[in-house]
Amino acid sequence: MKKSIVAVVIAASVAAGIGYVTGRQHTAPAASTEPAPARKVLYWYDPMMPDQRFDKPGKSPFMDMPLVPRYADDAPVAGGVSVSAQQQQNLGMTTGRAEHRVLASAFSAFATVTTDERSIQSVPSPAAGVVEKLFVRAPQQWVKKGQPLAQLWIPQWTTAQQEYLAVRQLGDGELTRAARERLALQFMPEAIIRTVERSGKPETRLTLRADKDGYVVKLDSREGAQVAATQSLFELASLDPVWLVVDYPPTQAQALATGSEIVATSASWPGEQFHGRVSELLPQLETATRTLKARIVLDNPQQKLKPGMFLTVTTAASAQQPAVLAIPEEALIETGAASRVLLATGDGHFRAVNITTGRTAQGWTEVLSGLNAGDSVVTSGQFLIDSEASLRSALPEQQATQPVAKKVQQYDSTGVVKAIDAGSITLSHQPIPALNWGAMTMDFVVKQPDPAIKVGDTVMFSFTLDDEEGAVITHLMPMQEAMK
Repeated sequence: MKKSIVAVVIAASVAAGIGYVTGRQHTAPAASTEPAPARKVLYWYDPMMPDQRFDKPGKSPFMDMPLVPRYADDAPVAGGVSVSAQQQQNLGMTTGRAEHRVLASAFSAFATVTTDERSIQSVPSPAAGVVEKLFVRAPQQWVKKGQPLAQLWIPQWTTAQQEYLAVRQLGDGELTRAARERLALQFMPEAIIRTVERSGKPETRLTLRADKDGYVVKLDSREGAQVAATQSLFELASLDPVWLVVDYPPTQAQALATGSEIVATSASWPGEQFHGRVSELLPQLETATRTLKARIVLDNPQQKLKPGMFLTVTTAASAQQPAVLAIPEEALIETGAASRVLLATGDGHFRAVNITTGRTAQGWTEVLSGLNAGDSVVTSGQFLIDSEASLRSALPEQQATQPVAKKVQQYDSTGVVKAIDAGSITLSHQPIPALNWGAMTMDFVVKQPDPAIKVGDTVMFSFTLDDEEGAVITHLMPMQEAMK
């Protein structure tokens, strides 16, 4: 019995070994698959100059970067363009997300300190008389509350005061009250009437005093001059608060509103801030400067700000502003006719989307329509994808009702900016073989200049030739940005 069991175990072990060897013989060939067939290369190209094709690999004659192959199986994706991960890394592409942010309108302007005209007070003569003495002899003189300004001699008060004293001696209360009211009707101050009652003699000299701290805006009299009743002798104004009158372009009209908090700084007081609010938005547009004006009431408790000083004003940050959908400012592609972004839809696929934009602040641009929160947009390298997508006709086409535009030949080169004028730019460019042009300096028409480009910058540009306008630049960007 034991021999039979041992025989069965040995037979099972031999069978298992044979099965293992047989399985290894059958599975080994399946693991060694044939190498994948090589992808067919149609041509090589420079991503910076996608319309220039080369029949062999190598270094780009335009930029310090290797040529990229175009494969036969790189079929264009409907409505977009695909860029491999390696190409994205080589081109320095980055993306950002559309998100809700609070955009405080960027507002900065110069303002002039002026007197708050609501604080100006006129000091008149209460009756006709003569200026016997002036205590304040010049405009712009600072005065304190209660300080004497001028002494007047008013002889016409003599008769009325003598009659009042005579009636008062009669002891008739009703007549006395009527006579006293007559004095008040002659604009006689209460202090003068009490002096007459105490002394029992007419008082025809009056000292005018300042009702509050301020400075003399206007002085309209001199010693010895005769003055009429209610004639203005002085105008006094306060320096707390003061007005700031700010000029700003109509394009920043949405950044200011009545009640907006303002922060002002002055070179006279470095590091110190003055706070105020927009009191009024003046309705008149200055025809000479084409600017609007706003009036700001600014606190000046220590009276450091003087009329005529220049200040820089900015809007204070407000937490009450609503959050809006916004994208990084550098993601926006302005074509003149429309604004668009390149939307990253995943797996290296990018699609151009037309959007409607609002205000721009703190490096972010508000999106009114065309995107949703969380959408990923290209923030760097979109110019290269734009050129590639244009080559593949992947960007949004014009409306079907519009006639098909004639294809215009586009030429590419690099150069150095020599001068920038309104609507034109002077470039010293490299040879352009397609036009049989040598290196030269010439003017180009530029309809949308980039404010970041300055004289002396090395730029990469594309242009077309127009029978009426000449050489018209279609793309223009700094060389250092293109190398990112």
